[in-house]
Amino acid sequence: MSELTREQVLEYDKKYNQHPWLSGNVNAIPVERAEGVYFYDYNGKKYFDMSSQLANVNLGYGNKAITEAIKKQVDILPYIAPAYASGPRSELAKMLIELVPDNMGKVFFSCGGSDANEAAVYAARTFTGRSKVLSRYRSYHGSTLGSGNLSGDPRRFALERPAANGYLKFYDPYVYRARQNFKNDEEASGYYLELLEEQIQYEGADQIAAIVVESITGANGVIIPPEGYLQGLRSLCDKYNILLVCDEVMAGFGRTGKMFSFEHWGIKPDIISFAKGVTCGYVQLGGVILSKEISEYFNDKTFLYGLTYSGHSLACAAGVACVNYYIENNIFEHVNEVGKVFGELLESMKEKHKSVGDVRYIGLFGAVELMKDREKKIPLVPYGYDEHATMAKIQGLLKERGFAAFGRENNINITPPLIIKEDELRVAFGILDEVLTIVDNEFL
Repeated sequence: MSELTREQVLEYDKKYNQHPWLSGNVNAIPVERAEGVYFYDYNGKKYFDMSSQLANVNLGYGNKAITEAIKKQVDILPYIAPAYASGPRSELAKMLIELVPDNMGKVFFSCGGSDANEAAVYAARTFTGRSKVLSRYRSYHGSTLGSGNLSGDPRRFALERPAANGYLKFYDPYVYRARQNFKNDEEASGYYLELLEEQIQYEGADQIAAIVVESITGANGVIIPPEGYLQGLRSLCDKYNILLVCDEVMAGFGRTGKMFSFEHWGIKPDIISFAKGVTCGYVQLGGVILSKEISEYFNDKTFLYGLTYSGHSLACAAGVACVNYYIENNIFEHVNEVGKVFGELLESMKEKHKSVGDVRYIGLFGAVELMKDREKKIPLVPYGYDEHATMAKIQGLLKERGFAAFGRENNINITPPLIIKEDELRVAFGILDEVLTIVDNEFL
């Protein structure tokens, strides 16, 4: 296949590609190559990848350990159907079980996060014999029919015509935007858990299969639960015999300085969904980790959910290489160390810029929330409707200067590759500082 020119890439992309979450008239940046924490367009312009694309390229670009593992597997066994056992699939499943709490039993591999959450709902409903599933409003769990209805943000609307049955929403522990002024985390957690328990009772606890939460809300603004919230959620699920599903698709694999983000609160989920950082985008892969109790249930019952590419050989080989790299190269320790600087830089943006209402961060998982009036907590754009494409313009200003990030609503999410160095962070935040000054002066 001949190499396309920059002009051909742009022409064919605009003519033949439908980009997700965008209109067909998008003018996409033509990316030619990438290395480390940067990617480059066809004119040689360098961009800090401050979102790790979609918070998935955790180990950056050009990681030889991952690419060599894939190349080696291509020659040995590039693909085998899910009904067979294979080396990479078996090894990765064993590695994952050894990394999670001791109540977990088996792994089902999917192709990504959306179908992982579909599998989680299937397993929960089948195991419990119940139909209802609760999830939060400011959440994103995927874009397939089930995972899209499981999601809470406006991207679910297209999948609610007609809606899948049994998907119900509850309020997030979004303390910054709460109408109440809580004294502390304990009071905040108690308030939101009390609301949820009342809803469980109204919906019928014996009708609810699972409560599904992003352990830390990702795309919708890196909303970190107050202390005691996840522990209280675990207790509620135990009280009413409801399964707790932790979606770790975005927050997992070192993003917060631990393998999975729920570990910060010492809980044990019943099901864990994962994707993104398990292969860092080098090959697509996701999955669910099922508790021993659920796994044993399916020992003599058919697991009636499957995919042609479930546990793909190349993807699992990449996964083994990634998990080994995280551990052998002390990536979590690096995240915790550089994360201190990351937090300091975010706090400095809040202190300096009147457009910044709040910053939230843990490890290298952060968000800047922009406000039109931060004293009154009026967001820069209203929820679900950015009439003047204000946030797109701000993202454009960042990209023009070589800072690529993503976000939802009035947030700029910042999730750089976990290998980023302190000096790289400081240079990138210089760009953010420049753009936020423009926002202060021209967008409020």
